[in-house]
Amino acid sequence: MGQPRGRGAPDQESGSMKPKVLVTRKVFPEVLERLGAHFELEVNDTERPWTADELLARVQDKAGIYLTPTNRVDAAVLDAGPGLKVVANMAVGFNNIDVAACTARGVLCTNTPDVLTETTADFGFALLLAAARRLTESERFLRAGQWRNWSFDMMMGREVHGSTLAILGMGRIGQAIARRGAWGFGMQVIYHNRSRLPADTEAALKATHVSKEALLRQADHLMIVLPYSAETHHAVGAAELALMKRSATLTNIARGGVVDDAALAGALRERRIAAAALDVFEGEPQVHPALLDLPNAVLTPHIASATVQTRRAMAQLAADNLIAGLGCGPQAGRPPTPLNPQVLAQGG
Repeated sequence: MGQPRGRGAPDQESGSMKPKVLVTRKVFPEVLERLGAHFELEVNDTERPWTADELLARVQDKAGIYLTPTNRVDAAVLDAGPGLKVVANMAVGFNNIDVAACTARGVLCTNTPDVLTETTADFGFALLLAAARRLTESERFLRAGQWRNWSFDMMMGREVHGSTLAILGMGRIGQAIARRGAWGFGMQVIYHNRSRLPADTEAALKATHVSKEALLRQADHLMIVLPYSAETHHAVGAAELALMKRSATLTNIARGGVVDDAALAGALRERRIAAAALDVFEGEPQVHPALLDLPNAVLTPHIASATVQTRRAMAQLAADNLIAGLGCGPQAGRPPTPLNPQVLAQGG
């Protein structure tokens, strides 16, 4: 991809015009320094996400957007920013980008896969353990001064080792979860995915492909790692929850909206499943109020990838994509992780 059309600012050393780039949220200073070497930046350095209207106002003269999941790029943004060439998302999920609309207008989209796989899988398993073993519930119990003495049935949870781990979605993160379950906890791993894995991959993961109904019925611990789309909206709702064991747990580290949070709250309240752990929510940062008071719900604020090393790697990969996508740096025209590489071919 060549140098983008659109206005820029003069480069003080070369006299050339720097493309203008919008950075929608605060990011590591060293990443801004890298970007600033190539672009004129407008940065949201506050803790408050820009509203949709604020984004529209700021994108008008920009060639690129360094995006986080708190903002959405859709047809309205593309209309407001006719000079846009690249949207670089600092996330592996990209339901905040209308990729089809971008592709139709020749706008390259990128994301940050791989660099967060293991960290996210670690956190997913931590949530699974917390739900199964009633970790947050027992901590609240202790902090409230309710622990009076030991009893055999105090805070009894559900077994993890040797139980059935059911994975809905078997991409990179799902496979990393499967390795932890099979090899670390001796779990029987079953999964359901749109596409079945190759036989050698299944064997390495000790994973068995089953139907969605069988997955739900057999699960001791259901782990949801589906990408969000119109097709996966409420992939787990009231009907699916009704198939699960009363002793089962559910963990969602995918995206809000894959699970019907209202239906889940009802199932937890009525103890139709034992517990749930959620890192993502419909309409986040808002959380369905029915979930907040449930003792058998473990709730965290979308932090599955939140380690220093991983967030730095994500931030740098998003910068790599933006720099290369706008025709700068040693990888010019060859961004590492494009979502719609056909745009590159068209531009070549």
